Amino acid sequence: MTKLASIFEGWNGYQTSLLHAVTPLTTPQLSWRPAGDRRSVGELVRHLSLGRITWFARIAAPGMEAVIERIPQWHTDQDGARHVVESAVPCDQSAVLVEWLELSWKPIERALEEWTVADLFRTYRHRYAGNDYSVSRQWTLWRIMAHDIHHGGQLAMMLALQGIEAPELRGLGGHIISPPLANDSEVGYGGSPG
Repeated sequence: MTKLASIFEGWNGYQTSLLHAVTPLTTPQLSWRPAGDRRSVGELVRHLSLGRITWFARIAAPGMEAVIERIPQWHTDQDGARHVVESAVPCDQSAVLVEWLELSWKPIERALEEWTVADLFRTYRHRYAGNDYSVSRQWTLWRIMAHDIHHGGQLAMMLALQGIEAPELRGLGGHIISPPLANDSEVGYGGSPG
C-alpha cells in the first residue's frame, strides 16, 4: 500500500520554506500590510496555520486532539461548521507564528505517514451555504495544500515588497526537496541532445 507521504513528497519542504521565511521576522515586519484593508504579514501566516486546523478538525485527522486543545476560541457558522477564531491567536511575534505553523503541520505529517491512497476516498459530511456535501479526504488535502501554496505566494510577495530575503520561498517557490541524482543507466528526456 502506498503511503501518502510518497505521493505528496515535497509538501514537507514547502513547510520548511515557510518556517525559514517566518522565523527571522520582526514585529514591525509582521505588522506590515500592503494596504490598510489587507492582512498583515503576521495575519496571513496565522490564517494559513489556522486554516489547516479548521479543515483537518473536520476530518478527524490523526493527532488533531492535541491541536484542538490548543485552540483558544471556536466559532460555529450558520451551517454548523466550526472555524478557529483567528483573532484569538496573536500574530505579531515570529516565535508564536512558527509554533502555530509547526502545530498545524503535525496532523498533516501524521496523515501523510499513516494514510494510504485508499484512505483518500473516505468521505465525511460537510454543510456549506445550506447544502450538504460528501467531501473526500482527497478534496480536503488538496484544499489545504492549495491554501498553503496560495498564501505562501502572498507571503513571498509581501516579504519582497519589504525588501526581505526569503530565498527558499521566493527563489525556489518553496520547492526545496530535490529529486535523487540520475544514474548512468537511466534513459531520460529533457536534456540537451547528445
